[in-house]
Amino acid sequence: MFSSTSEQANTSRFNMLEHHPNSVASNTIPPLMLQPAGEIRKCLPCEANPVSLAVRIGPLEISPPLFQAPMAGYSNYAFRQLLRRLGGVGLLCTEMVSARGFLELDRRYGKLPERLWGVREEPRPVAVQIWDNDPDKLAQVAERLVEDFHVSALDVNFGCPAEQITKGVACGAYLLKDPELVGRIVSRIVRTVSPVPVTAKMRLGYTDHQLTACEVARVIEQAGGSAVYVHGRTAQQKYRGTANWERIAEVKAAVRRIPVIGNGDIRSAADAVNNLKRYGLDGVMIGRAALFRPWIFREAAALLAGKAPPPEPTPEEQFDLIREQYEVLIGQFGSPKATVLMKQFLCRFIAFRPGSKHLRVNVLHLSEPHEILEAVRRFLLQTEYPACLPGSCDSTVVD
Repeated sequence: MFSSTSEQANTSRFNMLEHHPNSVASNTIPPLMLQPAGEIRKCLPCEANPVSLAVRIGPLEISPPLFQAPMAGYSNYAFRQLLRRLGGVGLLCTEMVSARGFLELDRRYGKLPERLWGVREEPRPVAVQIWDNDPDKLAQVAERLVEDFHVSALDVNFGCPAEQITKGVACGAYLLKDPELVGRIVSRIVRTVSPVPVTAKMRLGYTDHQLTACEVARVIEQAGGSAVYVHGRTAQQKYRGTANWERIAEVKAAVRRIPVIGNGDIRSAADAVNNLKRYGLDGVMIGRAALFRPWIFREAAALLAGKAPPPEPTPEEQFDLIREQYEVLIGQFGSPKATVLMKQFLCRFIAFRPGSKHLRVNVLHLSEPHEILEAVRRFLLQTEYPACLPGSCDSTVVD
């Protein structure tokens, strides 16, 4: 908890983290590492578990049990609408919103964080993720989000590994070191916004020697939380190494009633379905792979239903998706900032395709939307698209 003597300084640091364009974005979410499929699938349980086509998060029924991960710098309104158009996502979520930044913006300027742009109008269900380490401030913002935005669910960030958030202001995954404070945060928010469900995004622990996920999940359950999303790495690992889904399964075994949704290293629709079955979890959250292959959700939804995945969008359809996303970004941010965000997304979207390096270099030197779109159009129409991320071309689904 911050002391009152440092409140003003810390508030400034929170605001800087919330609004600086490079604060917690691309440096926090690196591309998926290219590892052999065999390495990803080692030590897997031999028997598959039955899978439900829906999961209940408090009063919400989420179907299919496929969740979009909140990603700072990426999961803005334009990206969420792209995923909605493609289909297959059970629940979408905003980028992480600073509670302290929210309150300070409102108090000083009568404004709201730009990460909430579009939330009031977009289709439901939609969740908003908030972060801080002060139970009262988090509860104040949660109440505003429920009363003014009518959000479907509130997610609390206990998983961000960025040092600006952990070491800088003792938030995100840093809080996994203090299960008691996590419990007070969740309890305070639940009491404020019930019956709107309160969930928590977390990691296995702060370090390899502080694996507190099971304890934290039990505390969240006891505090009235409705679900936990568990990334299979520690904060110390950030995105290095391989996500440990066996540890995520241990979290599932540690709680009695709340759903546990697994997250980490999902590279294909088959990965999502196989991990859901193999580890007996209630759902799967997909992040970085959706930047490369936004239609991964509809592919996974089809596999869950026992159907063949739909065909991937044609190059022309992919270009239409990019163009519409760019137009929405311009409508929100104006052309200069929208172009920065679009370039950032395009670097992920075209990754692993032949010639992608040349396009990245080309796009970096372009500034006009029509020039960028024309370069992307030519690239998509001339490039063979890989069927899946490298290291994950096994489309077999466990029965």
